[in-house]
Amino acid sequence: MAIYQSGEDYLEAILTLQQKNGQVRSVDVAQALGYSKPSVSIAMKKLREQGYVRMDEAGLLTLTEQGEQVASAVYERHTTIKKALMLLGVEEADAAEEACKLEHAISDSTLEKIKAHIKRAEG
Repeated sequence: MAIYQSGEDYLEAILTLQQKNGQVRSVDVAQALGYSKPSVSIAMKKLREQGYVRMDEAGLLTLTEQGEQVASAVYERHTTIKKALMLLGVEEADAAEEACKLEHAISDSTLEKIKAHIKRAEG
């Protein structure tokens, strides 16, 4: 099942918020991404229906195994691209913003080449 860029952004936000805070609610995702609560509610419903997210009776969000796989892959892309941009001298805030855009467009083979380049540069 294909997931769109916005869905990947939501899953990545849930993952990072879980790592930071332990628990995640829709309102946390809305604040983190700067989206309205109704927009996030609609997106969470779609992600639950697609099997990426679960919501318990208390409204806490958790990623399913499938959701965690997608979120982890997107997060890895983001951190790798951000690191590469910073190695090129891009300021951290700009690198983070640009990485958010590039993480959805870059191919797996290009990402692997970037990882290899970072390893050589740090090594």
